Amino acid sequence: MPERLRFINRSILIALGLGLVALLALSLAFAWISSGFQDIQGWGSFLGVLFLGAAILGGGWWALKGEAPPRWLGGLLLGAALLRLAVGLFWYVSLPVWGYDSPPEQSGYVMADAYDRDQTAWQLARSEKPLLKAFQGGYRRVDQYGGLLFLSGLTYRYLGGETHQPLMMVVITASFSALGVLFLWAFAKRAWDDRIGKLAAWMLALYPEAVLLGSSQMREAFIMTLAVVAFYGLARYWRERSWVGLVWVFTALLLSVPFSPPATALLMVMLVMQALVLGKTLFQGYIPASRRFWLIFIGLAAIIVVGLWFSWGRFAPEGVSNPLALVSWWVKKSAGWQAYLSERASGWMQKIFDSTPQWTHFPMLLVYGVVQPFLPAALIDITGVAIWRGIAIWRAVGWMLLLPLLLYAPVRAWSKRGDGFSRGLSLIVWLGILIASYRGGGDMWDNPRYRATFVGLQVALAAWAWVEHRRAPDPWLRRILVGVVLILIWFIPWYLARYIHLPWPVGDPFKVLALGIATAIIYWIWDWYAVKRRR
Repeated sequence: MPERLRFINRSILIALGLGLVALLALSLAFAWISSGFQDIQGWGSFLGVLFLGAAILGGGWWALKGEAPPRWLGGLLLGAALLRLAVGLFWYVSLPVWGYDSPPEQSGYVMADAYDRDQTAWQLARSEKPLLKAFQGGYRRVDQYGGLLFLSGLTYRYLGGETHQPLMMVVITASFSALGVLFLWAFAKRAWDDRIGKLAAWMLALYPEAVLLGSSQMREAFIMTLAVVAFYGLARYWRERSWVGLVWVFTALLLSVPFSPPATALLMVMLVMQALVLGKTLFQGYIPASRRFWLIFIGLAAIIVVGLWFSWGRFAPEGVSNPLALVSWWVKKSAGWQAYLSERASGWMQKIFDSTPQWTHFPMLLVYGVVQPFLPAALIDITGVAIWRGIAIWRAVGWMLLLPLLLYAPVRAWSKRGDGFSRGLSLIVWLGILIASYRGGGDMWDNPRYRATFVGLQVALAAWAWVEHRRAPDPWLRRILVGVVLILIWFIPWYLARYIHLPWPVGDPFKVLALGIATAIIYWIWDWYAVKRRR
């Protein structure tokens, strides 16, 4: 049996390599058509970076060989990487033709932030400057923390040719993003069982926001995978009391610091919260007296402190010299920023703010951010070009399918059928969603992007909720699903009235929301009565 397992692992690795090499030809063909590079050096650069992508996938598979990953997972891992790279190729070819006449889109970038950072990374790589300059203040405008700028510059300097080829970084982000599928399976299997792990892996491989970021030159493609790696380490330590699990936690935190110290700090808070919820089952005794707890906590805190120390000037404003003052500044800044974004993006939000008390604005903006991208708006908004409308619908469908499961998960977790791990994870997931909503201000792009930083945890929780419901059906999942659909349906005529002037008597969105909630409550009462009668 061990020999057969080794043969299977070797076969899967060979298949990964062959698949990536096959995609190389497609990548080079698209690059040749799009950018017209004419020398063999460009092909060699792509070959080198593709081998690096294969090494990322193969290294992840080798690192988790002790988990005995099944054959289907190898195919899914490769498929997730190919999907992200294929989508990145699609942006590169289609946006200059079908997108707007903006510099990022004409250069094949789906994210404007990626365009600014990637172009600067190419210039840095071609210069005589040390790459460590990426972490200094002169490049703060294009990369606040410097980690991805440094990695991009490193790639272009030592693997790039004479021509700037943005798809080289897409290969790396696609590979590292796909690696999250492998570690999510291992995390969910450790936390619950293989059935939940399989569903979570498939969901992450296909989830639109994860695919979008994995097909772009964005830092979230790296952080989302590192967050899953950290929680895999925690789950492994919880299950087997192995220091190997803690090594995974520390490694993930260390690697995430250069990409985003604030996201790393939030990840540490999430890990500590989950550890406290697990309590005695994790530390085998009274927590305050647990020597292991304090060693782990101090080690994690040291990582964050060191990361913040070296990158303080890149995100802390002038005059802010301590963490408490920084948190206070961030809260005030985020509140003002989200209000500005929401008012600028939507005229009716301005009208609502003018006619409602000040204290209601904060919860309204939180809810507004949570539902972004909003499916009725994406379906009916006819003001954009076709490709961007398609992207908006694609992203909104993914979020609207995931959101009901995330709403149901805390209900299930805190019922008698729940367990400690799912309860802690439900708190953590919603903490991340609300912080993203608070920081993003309901923006159609930044808010979902911030939220997707921890998409692996969201998908794992949703997969757990679905599988547990299938094992022991609960009427509340049906009620939440139908309730969400009813609310969405009520907003369709309201958006039709906005965009194509369809006659609709209800112009206030809060009244539309009230109608949707009232309809959902009526359905819940009817469903509760029907269930009671059947019993």
